[in-house]
Amino acid sequence: MRPESAASLLATPRRQKLLEHIWQRTSLSRKQFATLYRAPLERYAELVQAFPASEAHHHAYPGGMLDHGLEIVAYSLKLRQSHLLPIGASPEDQAAQAEAWTAAVAYAALLHDIGKIAVDLHVELADGSLWHPWYGPLHQPYRFRYRDDREYHLHSAATGLLYRQLLDTQLLDWLSGYPDLWGPLLYVLAGQYEHAGVLGELVVQADRASVAQELGGDPARAMAAPKHALQRKLLDGLRYLLKEQLKLNQPEASDGWLTEDALWLVSKTVSDKLRAHLLSQGVDGIPANNTAVFNVLQDHGMLQPTPDGKAIWRATVTSSTGWCHSFTLLRLGPALIWEPSERPALFAGTVAIDAAATDKGPDVSATTPPAGAQSASEGQEVPPWEGGNPSRPAKGEPLPDAMEDMLSMVGMVNSPATRQDAEAPSEPVSAARTEATTLTAPQRSSPAPKPTTAPSGEHFMAWLKQGIASRRLIINDAKALVHTASGTAYLVSPGVFQRYAQEHPQVSALAKQESQQDWQWIQKRFERLQLHRKQPNGLNIWTCEVTGPRKSRRLHGYLLEDPSLLFSETPPSNPYLSLLGETRHCEQTSGKQGAST
Repeated sequence: MRPESAASLLATPRRQKLLEHIWQRTSLSRKQFATLYRAPLERYAELVQAFPASEAHHHAYPGGMLDHGLEIVAYSLKLRQSHLLPIGASPEDQAAQAEAWTAAVAYAALLHDIGKIAVDLHVELADGSLWHPWYGPLHQPYRFRYRDDREYHLHSAATGLLYRQLLDTQLLDWLSGYPDLWGPLLYVLAGQYEHAGVLGELVVQADRASVAQELGGDPARAMAAPKHALQRKLLDGLRYLLKEQLKLNQPEASDGWLTEDALWLVSKTVSDKLRAHLLSQGVDGIPANNTAVFNVLQDHGMLQPTPDGKAIWRATVTSSTGWCHSFTLLRLGPALIWEPSERPALFAGTVAIDAAATDKGPDVSATTPPAGAQSASEGQEVPPWEGGNPSRPAKGEPLPDAMEDMLSMVGMVNSPATRQDAEAPSEPVSAARTEATTLTAPQRSSPAPKPTTAPSGEHFMAWLKQGIASRRLIINDAKALVHTASGTAYLVSPGVFQRYAQEHPQVSALAKQESQQDWQWIQKRFERLQLHRKQPNGLNIWTCEVTGPRKSRRLHGYLLEDPSLLFSETPPSNPYLSLLGETRHCEQTSGKQGAST
């Protein structure tokens, strides 16, 4: 390829039209637009030249990176028009900061994929030397290929290598003068979209719209879709686990096996590790129910169903050493995970589908290995919940309520072990969260338990504090596991303990030794620390009433004696939560939760 000037690259009718759209959404004069927008866009064009945006997905053609960059800027500015930023500021402040926020949205969108040219591509110049984008724009003929060893998520982290080539000192000086904006922008430039608030959300939605348009989808629907589509999170998580954690093709116990036409993964092991990984990355909305996870994977074509449409296969794995064991498995197409050149070696054994078990239906259990045989790794036996093989509902049956699974995860619906009938109304509690989570202050001394690495009450508290500080665990939101009430922290039970157990699958084995559910095990360890405030009658659990404009619900949970265990400065109490009196509380929760005293 021969390098072109920015003027030449941007001269096509479609790119000129996109530039016009971008200008119209900035409400600036041509001179102002040239300084704030056209200059960074021209620098971007000279840097990305004719590179595609991906090897085989969206915008996978010469010049695709430039087209994608212009499209996502246009979409992001369209989205920005429907937001008053910064959220919660006075109208005067919003007006004063409007142009800075608009520019930051455009810059964040333009830069979101720029790291790909630094870590995904191998570029050679005509003289045989290598080119890296931190050298500056190309000035001689070049050729490129995609790196075989590229890491899927690394390009987000590589943005920091290149943004100074697009944003000059004057632009950065200008933006750094707005603290509410500067932090989210830096998070975006570091690839940490989960911490970037509305700025990160706008970029993700605009990216989705550009991708949908190029792949023949509906951009408007894509922009309106929930951020970070669940199926994409699950697929990214599977790819990460298979690269970093899961063991394949072991001669005996293994997490999965790769055959010529399928990747077989142990269902419970993979589900637990996938959920734990995503939660540890701050990804919310992951169903606590494994069946719901399987359904999402199956609905989006990630799982290959059994002949009768079910997600779970039953098969017997036999290795070349003679080791043999039966499992419940998920079946995926290898092409979903790896490029052909990246696939691991095939399993030196067999995976034989148990046709009899499939025919008999859901009550068939996996074969128990003979005495003396080496057992599978923890979690590979058929668990009780898999006694019913997950399947799609028969015609006429209601579909599973995915929201019920998500609410179950945060302890806001009824469960067999504890009655939870409280769901916080979304709008008012979210407003409380906006006010409460913006406070920061120097750290106060507190008798915080000493952190440990193994599951324990102390580790639970350290995990909780770190999650709140990083905003991976939100407070005072409709789905929050921690609220502020009565001048201290209020921990929703059992939701907060379920969340910890889901992020730390090893709790399951410890709980099993004591014939407890995993969340009950960590709840007991927390109680032993004696950090919570008891009711006058000795009960541990307090009931809060959540009052919204349309409905009222109840939460059950623990009050901490000392809020500084979690907060450097205690946020104001959530105005939509109120503690119920002792008598009324006993009428509601005198059962299993209160009996844990």
